[in-house]
Amino acid sequence: MSHIYNRTKEVKILNQILSVGNSNRGNNKKNRTRNNGPIEVDTILKFFSIAILVFGVFMVGSGSYSMYKDSAKESVGTKPVIYVEQTTEKEILLKITHDKTLSKITYDWNEEGATEVPCNNKKEVETKIEIPTGTNTLKVYASDSNGQEIEFKKTYKVEGDIAINIEPEGNNLKITANGKNQLQYMTYRWDDGEETKVDIKDSQIEQTIEIPKGLHTLTVIVVDQNNKTETEEQEVNGVTKPKLEVTTDGSSNFIIKASDEQGLTKVEFIINETEKYRLDLKGELSLEDRKVFEYAYPLHEGENKLQVTVYNESNVSETFKALLNM
Repeated sequence: MSHIYNRTKEVKILNQILSVGNSNRGNNKKNRTRNNGPIEVDTILKFFSIAILVFGVFMVGSGSYSMYKDSAKESVGTKPVIYVEQTTEKEILLKITHDKTLSKITYDWNEEGATEVPCNNKKEVETKIEIPTGTNTLKVYASDSNGQEIEFKKTYKVEGDIAINIEPEGNNLKITANGKNQLQYMTYRWDDGEETKVDIKDSQIEQTIEIPKGLHTLTVIVVDQNNKTETEEQEVNGVTKPKLEVTTDGSSNFIIKASDEQGLTKVEFIINETEKYRLDLKGELSLEDRKVFEYAYPLHEGENKLQVTVYNESNVSETFKALLNM
């Protein structure tokens, strides 16, 4: 009972406080209306609320404008992005993307002539590129409407069905071709001259051909039984080796006889692997005198193991070895 009584008492006291507070607010409102006193608190709060809102909008706008200006500055200096993906053994997917329109895209292999890819004022361009057999370097170039440029380089090695090798062999060239399948035929030509055809009917071939004098371009084409074709081009400077022989004069000397159309530049000879001699002809003789040269040197008693080497203007050499007795 005492517990219930106390709670009832507390409720009555709370009601009295609320009643007094409502009565005071009513009186204060009447007094403000009657006396035309200071500006109401509600009006002040509204004023400051509007001021804070306007200031906040201004600050947000100013910040956004500043961010836009920074973003615009960064955009002007950005460069195109180049993506290169090897999708198959012999194919590349080239993709260029940017935040501005692209103005020029080119690619080439081994810097032997650029291929242009149409941009059409796009921001993203894709194209497929075939990888040539052998070892080759791809170079990609891209630029945008603001002149920003970028380059990409990468070397690719692809083993083909046919391998061609060209190497010097004396005064000639040796062409070697090997195929995964049977080779049908090979053609070769110098510069834009007439082609020479060689039937093969085997998986490999070796062919020796003469080199014409001067600088020329040799083009070799090999075709296999599946009609797959491989082409190899090589620039060749056609020079001949000097002519050289070593004899004796029938007494106590050995004789070096050498000749070359371009002119000899030096002669080196070694006796019994220990005595080494060198004759510089270019500074001592005229060109005509260096086209045919003869030189005698005494033999030692007993066995003379000789090695003689002569060089011409193209630094092409010829060596002669002999064993002479006195």
